[in-house]
Amino acid sequence: MKKRILVVEDEDKLRRVIQLQLSSAGFEVDQAGTAEEGLKLADRADLILTDLRLPNMDGLELLALVRRQNSLVPVIVMTAFGTIETAVGAMKAGATDFLLKPFSLDHLMTVVHKALEVSALRDENRQLREELGRRYEFENVIGRSPAMQEIFATVTRVAPTRATVLLAGESGVGKDLIARAIHFHSPRRDRPLVKINCTAIPENLMESELFGYEKGAFTGANTSKPGKFEQADTGTAFLDEIGDVPASIQVKLLRVLQEREFERLGSNVTRHIDVRVIAATNQDLRAALEQGTFREDLYYRLNVVPINIPPLRERKEDIPFLVQHFLRKLGPDSGSPVEAVTDAGLAKLMAYHWPGNVRELENVIERSLVMCASTYLDAADIKLDTTPRPRGPVGAAFLPEGMSLDQYEQELIREALRRADGNKSQAARLLGLTRNALRYRLSQMGLEA
Repeated sequence: MKKRILVVEDEDKLRRVIQLQLSSAGFEVDQAGTAEEGLKLADRADLILTDLRLPNMDGLELLALVRRQNSLVPVIVMTAFGTIETAVGAMKAGATDFLLKPFSLDHLMTVVHKALEVSALRDENRQLREELGRRYEFENVIGRSPAMQEIFATVTRVAPTRATVLLAGESGVGKDLIARAIHFHSPRRDRPLVKINCTAIPENLMESELFGYEKGAFTGANTSKPGKFEQADTGTAFLDEIGDVPASIQVKLLRVLQEREFERLGSNVTRHIDVRVIAATNQDLRAALEQGTFREDLYYRLNVVPINIPPLRERKEDIPFLVQHFLRKLGPDSGSPVEAVTDAGLAKLMAYHWPGNVRELENVIERSLVMCASTYLDAADIKLDTTPRPRGPVGAAFLPEGMSLDQYEQELIREALRRADGNKSQAARLLGLTRNALRYRLSQMGLEA
């Protein structure tokens, strides 16, 4: 469709010249000799070209009224050399660009095309953000089970705040999806969401990646570079696999959470940021606390709002809905004729234990769609990873040779204490016992002290 440009200019001859030039370039053109006339035509314009000096209402007043009606339409102001300061004021008031009279028609077209290109890019960016936001609406995050409904309720309550969230769950349960849902339901939805995969960054590069560095901070640092947290300023930083962050970086993360400040590597300038932090882990951070590999103060800073996402095997009632979702999502790209899953196929999916959780289910559905030539996925079309885990040879002894059950139990307890460096709480956790149960067994062994 042709773009429509509104020209507001009280000088008839100049207005006519501009109209002819724009029309010859393929634009639809509306004309107005006053701001009042232009305001009546402004709502259908894709771009407005207005003089600043107009009878009665001037161009600045017109600009203000247009911005109230449509804050996105680009406005170019025309002004003579004597009113350059006014033109700068117009830019501050929301004008897209300005033209100094007298101007060439070539320069006019350059400014018009530039303004329309910037407007198109902004529209595209806004549309992409809206589509991305719809992708993470709750109806697209599948979960009908009570556990998932409770998670959605928590997300609804916490998303509008800036509270730090700690997502816990096995690999493949959808922590990334929940983190993005929190961001896109928050007031920061139009600001950056920066994902930081803590396992993918080498330990010796983590500080510079997270906090940035200054020129000359280390060999090869030829220019300054902002870190991930600076990129996420005014938005959200998603720290995935937070349990793998080394101790030296944990101290700096704690400062970011507490003080909202940091220094780049090689700099003594303190930088302040406004970042909402969402962290995720598939580890037991409480066990890491006991082992001393994770700071207790950082844990409590992260664990403001904990959300535990259950594995798929604990919410199998979600599987039929997930399967339908993946059929709709993956079917068009795979070119598969599959429309649904048979009862036998669904029963096979429901009976599987899903060690890879939702991610594994999606992969299984995608593989089955590619291989199936029918309109229905039957049990035979669904290929699951049923490779058995390695087991000991048949008939192998349950206990080491020459050792009784009591002796074997005592040896396990001693080994657990050795691994826990004498920490009884950690040793009890390794053995799957309560601390009191371990203390009872130690007293029976004469080792409680």
